[in-house]
Amino acid sequence: MAPEENAGTELLLQSFERRFLAARTLRSFPWQSLEAKLRDSSDSELLRDILHKTVKHPVCVKHPPSVKYARCFLSELIKKHEAVHTEPLDELYEALAETLMAKESTQGHRSYLLPSGGSVTLSESTAIISHGTTGLVTWDAALYLAEWAIENPAAFTNRTVLELGSGAGLTGLAICKMCRPRAYIFSDCHSRVLEQLRGNVLLNGLSLEADITAKLDSPRVTVAQLDWDVATVHQLSAFQPDVVIAADVLYCPEAIVSLVGVLQRLAACREHQRAPEVYVAFTIRNPETCQLFTTELGRAGIRWEVEPRHEQKLFPYEEHLEMAMLNLTL
Repeated sequence: MAPEENAGTELLLQSFERRFLAARTLRSFPWQSLEAKLRDSSDSELLRDILHKTVKHPVCVKHPPSVKYARCFLSELIKKHEAVHTEPLDELYEALAETLMAKESTQGHRSYLLPSGGSVTLSESTAIISHGTTGLVTWDAALYLAEWAIENPAAFTNRTVLELGSGAGLTGLAICKMCRPRAYIFSDCHSRVLEQLRGNVLLNGLSLEADITAKLDSPRVTVAQLDWDVATVHQLSAFQPDVVIAADVLYCPEAIVSLVGVLQRLAACREHQRAPEVYVAFTIRNPETCQLFTTELGRAGIRWEVEPRHEQKLFPYEEHLEMAMLNLTL
């Protein structure tokens, strides 16, 4: 195989691996590139490699996605194989048979590979909106913020980080594993989200603050219930964060007003000390929502600037989405 062809195959395998482990929508996979490569090659080695990078990946075997997802993926892979090869590939059919016999679950896993060679794995609800909250799944801006953090670890190293609206916990878990914060506070207001957050912290080998078996080199991790509308300056002052982050929390006008209000109270906590650095990442779905956020920041006297886009794309999220991140000065 020529070097450039080999490199193209490696990129294709990496794309399938990252997208499958993260349980991205099947339409986002590079199926056309796969079809082209299958037509150019008469053997089934590429499909075997994809199978071992996806369904049989060690991370996936330990923490599988939903049964329905794996079943649909394997069915699509078999279609691509049958369109080109007349001989059936037994390994594909055996893997599909296993999913047909497996029991369905309301929870599935998503895993994200880290540059360190490790991974972050999340247990998530298989429904996009479940139990009246969007916080039980990972949204794209959380991946974008995690990438930025990994590229800028000094912003978090040996510091106390407070995350507002942590959701399933992807960003914070990536920061805890890659950026060596002194302490990390996950927060959300919904009890089901908090329950899942605690589970995801433990799933990733981190200890919660009360655990006396916590490793000395690990950050102190806390999961806190925090309702932006009722949290007082006195309650917020207990966190004493050096850095405050939030991802994909600008989903409606009410949430924006609440967020700006809690940021004002966080600023008041540090009256005689330096105010925390604040980073808010979001997907630009509606320009009017973004405009409302910056308008509310101006009314509150909070300065902001756009953080430059980072270089690395470590995690799979939709290519066409426009992401932004603001650095706020409280």
